[in-house]
Amino acid sequence: MQGYGTRVRGLGEPRGIKELAREHALLPLRIFLGVTFIYAGLDKLTDSSFFRANGAGSIGETMHAVRDSSAIPALVDLALKSPGAFGYAIAIGELLVGIGTLIGLRARLAALGGALISLSLWLTVSWQVEPYYFGNDLAYLMAWLPLLLGGAAAFSVDAFLASRRRRIR
Repeated sequence: MQGYGTRVRGLGEPRGIKELAREHALLPLRIFLGVTFIYAGLDKLTDSSFFRANGAGSIGETMHAVRDSSAIPALVDLALKSPGAFGYAIAIGELLVGIGTLIGLRARLAALGGALISLSLWLTVSWQVEPYYFGNDLAYLMAWLPLLLGGAAAFSVDAFLASRRRRIR
């Protein structure tokens, strides 16, 4: 397999299996997180009860339920001042982060947004989960870190724009 090579993006640069694997290593994670965050955002945006201040399935009820057990009660108090607006911010944030991650547009910025959303949910909603590894928000936070560090090297708008800039120069 040492002699195996392929031409990437028509640039005439031969690449071996290891280089291709390295370039595409974060793609499955990008697809998973992108689709998951798009789904989470759309799920919230299509659930009319989510944006209410109280009632079953509402953001207000969730925030009241976790207020005393969260790591940062002041953050929950801030959300409780306007639960609907907070709910929309989370839902739209998840949607934008998911789209950016999936198509690889400003991938590192999208990953930062995803990490911040996951961090805020871990410190509020998932904080009381015991043992800690049962809470999924911490796992999502850790999953965002490789994308934050590595960006979107393959099949991304960022890579396409970078290759266009290189050709123009």
